[in-house]
Amino acid sequence: MTEEDADSGRPALADERGVESVYQPAEDSDLLARTADERVTEGDRVLDVGTGSGYVAAVVAEAGAEAVGVDLSPLACREAADNGVPVVRGDLVAPFRDAAFDLVAFNPPYLPTPAEAEWDDWMEHALSGGEDGRRLVDPFLESVGRVLAPGGEALLLVSSLTAPDAVRAYARERGLASEVLATEKHPYEELVVLRFSES
Repeated sequence: MTEEDADSGRPALADERGVESVYQPAEDSDLLARTADERVTEGDRVLDVGTGSGYVAAVVAEAGAEAVGVDLSPLACREAADNGVPVVRGDLVAPFRDAAFDLVAFNPPYLPTPAEAEWDDWMEHALSGGEDGRRLVDPFLESVGRVLAPGGEALLLVSSLTAPDAVRAYARERGLASEVLATEKHPYEELVVLRFSES
């Protein structure tokens, strides 16, 4: 599945008000998918956390990985499944057994969002990173090591708005070594893919 395929398919699922409610592939999804695609080999077990439409999982599956998506949103799970991605409804890595994956990829909601600007629907859950942009980043870093196979790695996409150095420091305190794998500049931010492994 290419980004063009994702964009030219049927419309995204909407809620009862007709508002789009599943995050669709954008520049951040594409950067994470390309970076993950370069790192997987045939037969690797890959988890796409917060899979949304299933785009990242579909890209690595085309490279021969055994990919599964996970998302808390039932609408995202339905859309990912409709796009041919095996998907589990759940919170981050909680549904999966220890040491299950060679690679875990996550494009979290990373936009810092003041509490007064929050709203309550699935798209907000997919976009809002909370006050510091790390509402789901920190819990992911606290839990991802459990599901990594020996020698496994986690790829996390963050923004310069999310203080990547602080994210790396937080991970280091939890026994995860990190490095920057890819960056991409955009008008108001720089997108960064960080790699984490157990140190």
